[in-house]
Amino acid sequence: SRPARGAEGKMAAPMSEGSPALEPGAAPYGNFPNYSRFHPPEGRVSLLPGGLLRSLFPAAARPLLGLDVGCNSGELSVALYRHLLGLQESEGSLDQPAAGKDLNLLCCDIDPVLIERAQQCSPFPASISFANLDIMDSSAREPFLSSYLGRFGRSTFDIVFCMSVTMWIHLNHGDRGLMEFLSFLSSLCKYLLIEPQPWKCYRAAARRLRKLGRNDFDHFRSLAINGDMAERITQILTKDCAMELVCCFGSTSWDRSLLLFKSNGSNHEGRESSEQQ
Repeated sequence: SRPARGAEGKMAAPMSEGSPALEPGAAPYGNFPNYSRFHPPEGRVSLLPGGLLRSLFPAAARPLLGLDVGCNSGELSVALYRHLLGLQESEGSLDQPAAGKDLNLLCCDIDPVLIERAQQCSPFPASISFANLDIMDSSAREPFLSSYLGRFGRSTFDIVFCMSVTMWIHLNHGDRGLMEFLSFLSSLCKYLLIEPQPWKCYRAAARRLRKLGRNDFDHFRSLAINGDMAERITQILTKDCAMELVCCFGSTSWDRSLLLFKSNGSNHEGRESSEQQ
């Protein structure tokens, strides 16, 4: 599924077009080179209601700021952007010069090859930014994200997207890494749209690695957070991260739920009001 991000300490280099093996199992961080071919963006965006941003942010100052964690080569990021702003497939930035006034989207991924492809193909270069970033490397993410937010006089994002990323964080960083990742995301935004992979995907990912004769994921056999992953991640976000579940938009045809959470912490409301003054 979509690229994940980081490993404890230093990561092995992501697989890319120059690598000899392009089997799905050869992407242990989820950085598949042709991800959108087997999970098309329409499978997600069709579940989201039109006018979602207007309903979530009826009076917020524009532009809204979004972050897409684990964007792969950007197809889903662009599809989300079009859907949220009500843009047609044929419309690019030249057709919609005001689009960036409503939403600026920062998209990051651990794989530099995928990011380069996303940058080359983006129809909205003025309002969608793609960056190579290991989101689990706090020494890299903190200054980078702070710098981006600072350009808009902001300290948090309005909305964060985390689409089929949690499994790769979990497999490569363990239970502790998953909880730290979810805590970090929740501190970063007012709304979080997350698509967790079900447990059967963990087993499939481990099986693919074994078929290729590679070592198993370091943490797979020791994960105590397992089973119904949508439920477990909901528990972590609501009990440990001061968020509330707003809505489940349903499940994709490949059995992944789209869950929307809202921060109920006063820190975001205080920042928001001070930033808008």
